[in-house]
Amino acid sequence: METAQLDSKPSYSLWQLVLYMLKLGTWGFGGPVALAGYMNRDLVEKYGWITEADYKEGMALAQMAPGPMAAQLAIYMGYVHYRILGATLAGIAFVVPSFLMVVALGWAYVAYGDLAWMRSVFYGVGAAVIGIIAISAQKLTKKTVGKDKLLWAIFLVMVISTVITQSEIASLVFAAGFITLFVKAPPKWFKSGGLNGLAVTQVPVFTSIWGSFDLSLLSQIAIFFTKAGAFVFGSGLAIVPFLYGGVVVEHQWLTEKQFVDAVAVAMITPGPVVITVGFIGYLIAGFTGASVAALATFVPCYLFTVIPAPYFKKYGKNPSLIAFIDGVTAAAVGAITGSVIVIAQRSIVDVPTAVLAIVTTVLLWKYKKLTEPVVVIAAAVAGMILYPMFH
Repeated sequence: METAQLDSKPSYSLWQLVLYMLKLGTWGFGGPVALAGYMNRDLVEKYGWITEADYKEGMALAQMAPGPMAAQLAIYMGYVHYRILGATLAGIAFVVPSFLMVVALGWAYVAYGDLAWMRSVFYGVGAAVIGIIAISAQKLTKKTVGKDKLLWAIFLVMVISTVITQSEIASLVFAAGFITLFVKAPPKWFKSGGLNGLAVTQVPVFTSIWGSFDLSLLSQIAIFFTKAGAFVFGSGLAIVPFLYGGVVVEHQWLTEKQFVDAVAVAMITPGPVVITVGFIGYLIAGFTGASVAALATFVPCYLFTVIPAPYFKKYGKNPSLIAFIDGVTAAAVGAITGSVIVIAQRSIVDVPTAVLAIVTTVLLWKYKKLTEPVVVIAAAVAGMILYPMFH
């Protein structure tokens, strides 16, 4: 019955779906959970274009595969009736509006970033971002880790390692997935002592080999952001610690202040949070850098959606696969939590910024319907008032 629905003539045109994704990418504030909710409300309940079953399968695939959840769900919505062409156009339509916005903000930041009003805005917003990420980390921890002792151990290890190294170690994320798989749902070949287990030891080598070559700047950007799109699981915020470790600590493309400002830009623009890669790419190498960074980040998540889509109905509920995803998700959430501490050390520079961070956290904790863009705008206003008074 579900297959018949998938292959039946859709009640909407491809261009109607593309136009919807353009609108959602332009006006869709609130982060990945909110964007996924909008798609359910509109595509399933309001228009009836997508069945509830297809939507749930898209959500499951988006949560299990690496990459930004909201973008992958948009891609899957395009795939349901229009296959590769639909997935491609829906994904592009969803991402392009916010990409153009962050590029415009990148231009303004480079051109006017030294002005007093710009410094004042990011003084307030940088502190508010700490509260936003802290609450997001709390929600993700509650949802993904729960009361599972193994997942809590993985979570705590990732928090500590992220704080100490000031970056997300991709090999630890994969190790977390394999540990959970072997403990909770070991495959048959592992029980029989098969040699395939040797593949696990190659993960650290695989994740580091790309960084060992002397390449041009654009090539380095392409390789780094491809890894960001391919190795980061969980919410769009999961990419923050990975990006920090690469663009600030390892390559030193951005200063710590510029990176915090980049995260703030992601919070005030609609569409997927991960589109901050466009802003970062612009600061590194202009419009070309922004285009390369965005393309390199989103191509892996596109491939991780369209390639397994035909097989997901059959294998999506495999216990070993689910256990692996549970492990990497717990690790990703641990990295997000650790990044809150790392970024806070740079953003909270005095009493006013500490107060702003605390107030933001309390407000988002108490008022569940309060959206991030509203908080960021309020923090920007507060920054414009407070910065001249204390500096």
